[in-house]
Amino acid sequence: MVHPDSTGLHWRVKRFNSRRMSSETPCIAVCMIDPRTKLCFGCGRTLPEIARWHKMDRAERLSVMATLPARMNEAGLERMEPRPKRA
Repeated sequence: MVHPDSTGLHWRVKRFNSRRMSSETPCIAVCMIDPRTKLCFGCGRTLPEIARWHKMDRAERLSVMATLPARMNEAGLERMEPRPKRA
């Protein structure tokens, strides 16, 4: 989709591909960092990992995702349930 802005220039709208993202991110929309372990209670990533997630290539994201269950287990964190979607 292309839309004009107030200057008359056109910009392209990027559509969010939730199906693709859901398979490439461990995020479950429970974004709280454990102060002891510095891991997200929802996904197990660190803040630096979360911050640069969109810059990682697919192989690096999948590599990090493969470590998350063991990382959370070693930290003694139980994976939280995803937040319910708003109606």
